[in-house]
Amino acid sequence: MKTRQEKLEAFGRILDILDELRVKCPWDRKQTTESLRPQTIEEVYELSDAILKEDGKNVSKELGDVLLHVLFYAKIGEEKGEYDIVDVINFLCDKLIYRHPHVFSTTSVADAEEVMKNWEMLKTKEKDGNKRILSGVPDALPPLLKAYRMQDKARGVGFDWEEKSQVWDKVKEEMGEYQAELDAVDAASTEEERKAAFDRAEAELGDYLFAVVNAARLYGLNPDTALERTCAKFKRRFTYLEEHTIRQGRDLKDMTLAEMDEIWDEAKAKGL
Repeated sequence: MKTRQEKLEAFGRILDILDELRVKCPWDRKQTTESLRPQTIEEVYELSDAILKEDGKNVSKELGDVLLHVLFYAKIGEEKGEYDIVDVINFLCDKLIYRHPHVFSTTSVADAEEVMKNWEMLKTKEKDGNKRILSGVPDALPPLLKAYRMQDKARGVGFDWEEKSQVWDKVKEEMGEYQAELDAVDAASTEEERKAAFDRAEAELGDYLFAVVNAARLYGLNPDTALERTCAKFKRRFTYLEEHTIRQGRDLKDMTLAEMDEIWDEAKAKGL
């Protein structure tokens, strides 16, 4: 591993390179915070992919891309006279010190759970912090992640099930209500009734998914990671099915479900 001096030199090197690019490269020169935003989101997802694949080399590469965007925003802020990388780092340092009084002050904590509760309460007391517990959850988060983070933040102030097993009654209740509304859609005799039942079914589906996310969280599972793994598995097996069919000179649309299931099971047996 590198020394502290080597780390500081590497940080200085990227700052120098970015300064030069901002002056001499037409593409880098014209970038704004608005133009970078979509690319930043893409870079974070690419980092997420590398992490899920446990690809250390690519994690390192993608972290560099994300770091570049952080430095780029700081550079633009400096040019506008609003903030620079020193402000960014110092703000982070001050926040970490303030939110870890058990490390940098005299507060005592029993475990990580208490650390999280203190963290959420301290955020509401900061001068420029979140004045409400859930205001720190970005509106733009994908719904699955948003549900998980909202529940986790509520847990941080004690709003949670006393026993994790209690969540299953809620999951079953929400599933029953969702199924009842789907039955109402099928039973509707008019278009107006069908639309009303469909709207209720959508609302109940949301409640059911929220309850399932809650169950996952209580048992230490991240629903976003779990669903991502299932999507990747489905992609592998369906691609196997598709390629197997192509090699046979056939079309998926001309196959029966039983024939497709047989090849699907073959992919499953291969560990795909």
